[in-house]
Amino acid sequence: MHRILRTVRLGLGNLLLHPLRSTLTILGIFCGVASVIVMLAFGEGTSFTAQQRIRALGSTNVIVRSQKPPDNPRAGGTRSFVVEYGLTYLDADRIRESFPNARVLVPIREILDDVWFEDRRTKGVVVGTVPWFLEVANQRVARGRFLTPIEMERHVNSCVIGPRVAADLFPYQDPLGRTVKVKSLFFRVVGVMEEGGDREIEGVKIAGGESAVYIPVTTARSWFGETLVKISSGSREMEKVELHEIDVQVASVEDVLPTKKAIEEMLRRTHPRGDWLVKAPLNLLRAAEQTKKEFNRLLGSVAAVSLLVGGIGIMNIMLASVTERTREIGIRRALGARRRDITLQFLVECVVLSATGGVLGMLVGIGGPLIYEALTKTILIVTPGSVGMAFSISVLVGIAFGVYPAQRAARMDPIEALRHE
Repeated sequence: MHRILRTVRLGLGNLLLHPLRSTLTILGIFCGVASVIVMLAFGEGTSFTAQQRIRALGSTNVIVRSQKPPDNPRAGGTRSFVVEYGLTYLDADRIRESFPNARVLVPIREILDDVWFEDRRTKGVVVGTVPWFLEVANQRVARGRFLTPIEMERHVNSCVIGPRVAADLFPYQDPLGRTVKVKSLFFRVVGVMEEGGDREIEGVKIAGGESAVYIPVTTARSWFGETLVKISSGSREMEKVELHEIDVQVASVEDVLPTKKAIEEMLRRTHPRGDWLVKAPLNLLRAAEQTKKEFNRLLGSVAAVSLLVGGIGIMNIMLASVTERTREIGIRRALGARRRDITLQFLVECVVLSATGGVLGMLVGIGGPLIYEALTKTILIVTPGSVGMAFSISVLVGIAFGVYPAQRAARMDPIEALRHE
């Protein structure tokens, strides 16, 4: 034990004799460890943000959207016709009856129009929905309340507005209790939604978002009807759509994909034109999780190159050190030092260099993302696994790249070493 401790002290003393060289060697490992931790933190943070957005759509939800079929070209510059497509209330009834495992079913109707308060105006999306919409949408009310079953039964002109609508129309006022206007209709604001961004699946926008104005679906059907008029560049187009979206929440994750496939089969029979599409956030969530694994492997591989370079630096320095200390090695062997003592001495120096670089890299790798996150509000996640892995690899790199120089030193012939000038 005494021999080992003396060997360790000797190794540390040799490192301190060349502080600049030791510092530069440590720097290579330091950069490698820090880059591994930081890059994996970026990967984890990006993946976490993406998965949170997907989870906000509901991992047990199946979302059915109306989709306008391709237009048929018609002759003439000015035209006036009605295009009827999309989901119907009958489709909602069929889904409710055909899928007893559906816990919640939410029919949704959308009307794009300007929303007014006095002389202020903003672009909004009137969303006719039901009081249990929040259960499926995973959204919450920031102030006030959401729609009630009584308001839906009585076709009341109440509304809950999104945060963007609230900011545009009520920059200096409390919107609760105020009245907003859509077309010639007035709605009393009973709640304001939390900020949460617009909802989207694979480039397809779904109901809700920061520009939404939620009203009872019965009120939307009574006042806005089922035919919307769009006027653009000399043409007038009228669209008849009963429901723009039907959200189905099933009992468990295992039921999501079978329910999605069954709904698709049902709609193929009842809507042969293909004026619908079915999306399941669960597919996106699984894809995002797989992408996260691949992304982390890629980032880890790229950052590991820095550790490899640091290891090569250690080997280079230790080989130079062996050459410089050939006479010292010969003297130690002549005084009774064994080969394993020489090997241990050089391995100690390699491990100290790599471990010191690893510790410094850990500190920067943990502190750097915290500072960056505070300054930029970007989510970075440093996991214990990435820190432990980076440090362990740094020590292993030191041992792996130090074995050859250590063995080379230990195998020197003592007589030849003593003759070295």
